[in-house]
Amino acid sequence: MKLISWNVNGFRACLQKGFEDFFKAADADIFCLQETKMQPDQADFTPEGYHIYFHSAIKKGYSGTAVFSKTEPISVNYGINGTHLDEGRVITCEYEDFYFVCCYVPNAQDGLKRIDYRMEFEDDMRAYLSELDKKKPVIYCGDLNVAHEEIDLKNPKTNRGNAGFSDEERGKFTELLGAGFADTFRRLYPDTVTYSWWSYRFKAREKNAGWRIDYFVVSNRFMKRVKDSEILTDVMGSDHCPVMLTIE
Repeated sequence: MKLISWNVNGFRACLQKGFEDFFKAADADIFCLQETKMQPDQADFTPEGYHIYFHSAIKKGYSGTAVFSKTEPISVNYGINGTHLDEGRVITCEYEDFYFVCCYVPNAQDGLKRIDYRMEFEDDMRAYLSELDKKKPVIYCGDLNVAHEEIDLKNPKTNRGNAGFSDEERGKFTELLGAGFADTFRRLYPDTVTYSWWSYRFKAREKNAGWRIDYFVVSNRFMKRVKDSEILTDVMGSDHCPVMLTIE
């Protein structure tokens, strides 16, 4: 099985930048999006052979997630146990032998203005994933908006304490891993420097001055089924690139 996650930074815009060609070529079993910035009826994209699920924010043009799945899930849930629904950040699809959770984690924002909500979201998500994990293994993916270690961003010294690289956010990711989960890319490639997001400013992508903030995280016991975890840096169309998980 091939699973792909991509923060498209506006799905309608990404559709004008070759998204459909990549989607067809990738031929993923599950393809999920973050930051769709749209309502379900605002984009004309209904690929044949896929079950489609959108979770849009109440606020127009903001946040939002989507899942395209070849296999119809047993169940689909939105938010975290009926909470955190307003911004369209979480879709959970239950399959026969795992839960698939697509997530767009809130940005803590400049000056960490939203850090309190971010911490609440992180705690609720970790508890939620742990509950799911008691029933069957979990695949948790998306734009998690944190570079966990210094290797995960180009300029760790100057970004220390900034949104996405604050001690608080990095600490919550450490707590998640400590709760029985694995960062698949880092588990497979402990020393590889690769990024998944680059600012649109200062020619950051051209200079590869990026951050690794898009992840596939799985239950520890699921790692034995992971064949590869990749960051598809050559794919354009957003300020993020897709990440891909291949499982047995």
